[in-house]
Amino acid sequence: MSVRYLSCGDTAFTVEFGNEISPEINGQVMALHAAIGRAKSAGKLAGVVETVPTMRSLMVTYDPLATTRAALQPEIEALVAMGLKSTGTSRQVTIPCCYDDPEFAPDLEEVAKRTKKTPEQVIQAHLNSPFKVYVLGFMPGLAYVAGLDQGLYLPRRSQPRVRLPRSTVAIAMDMTTIYPFESPGGWHLIGRTPLWMFDKRKPQPVFLAPGDSVTFQRIDRKTHDRLAAESERGTLDWSKMVKA
Repeated sequence: MSVRYLSCGDTAFTVEFGNEISPEINGQVMALHAAIGRAKSAGKLAGVVETVPTMRSLMVTYDPLATTRAALQPEIEALVAMGLKSTGTSRQVTIPCCYDDPEFAPDLEEVAKRTKKTPEQVIQAHLNSPFKVYVLGFMPGLAYVAGLDQGLYLPRRSQPRVRLPRSTVAIAMDMTTIYPFESPGGWHLIGRTPLWMFDKRKPQPVFLAPGDSVTFQRIDRKTHDRLAAESERGTLDWSKMVKA
C-alpha cells in the first residue's frame, strides 16, 4: 500500500493511504489514528493537537510553537513502518429504525422499483447490510456508513430535497446515513430512527464514531414514537444501543 504525506497549510499534514474507498484502506487510516492516540497517551509525539480520519487519509494537526512537520513526519512514518493493525475495539451499535410509515420512508417504493425488489426486500437488505462508520462530515454528527447491500446501490437523487426531518435514514451509492438535523439532502429516504445523532445536552454529543460497526433494528411506529419522545426529553439512554 503506497503512503503519501501531503501538506495542509502550516499546522497540519495528511497521511494518504490510497486513492480509493475500501475497508482495507479505511482500516489503515483508523489503525494509524489509534496508534497516534496511544503514542500521545504515552507522552510521545509532542505537539500533536489532534488527528482527523477520512475515508482514505488521516490529517495530523500540530502546534507550530511546539513542533514541526519535519520533526513529526519521521515519527509517523515509523509507526506506519511497524505495521498498522486493528485494535479490535470498535463499538457494536444497534440503531432502531421504522421503515413502515410512508411519512418516514417516502422513497421506499421508488427504491424498490429501481432495484427490482419489493419494499420488504429493500428493508431486509438494509437490515442485513454489514455497516461500518467510515467518517463524520457535512454537519455535526452525520456519519458516512459504508457496507450497503450491493443490490441497493443507487446514485444520489437528481433533485435534492430542500428540507429533510431530523433522524431520517437514507441510502445512496454504497452507503447509508442518518441526518442529525433538519436539513437539505439528496439521498433516498427509507426510514427514520428515534435516536438523535447529535445531542448537545450529552457529555459526548455525537452518537456515532469512525470505526463503529452498525446494524439496524426494525421497530414499528408506536415504538418509534415512544423512543422519540424519550429523545426529545433527553432521557433516552444511548448506552443501551452500544456494546464496546
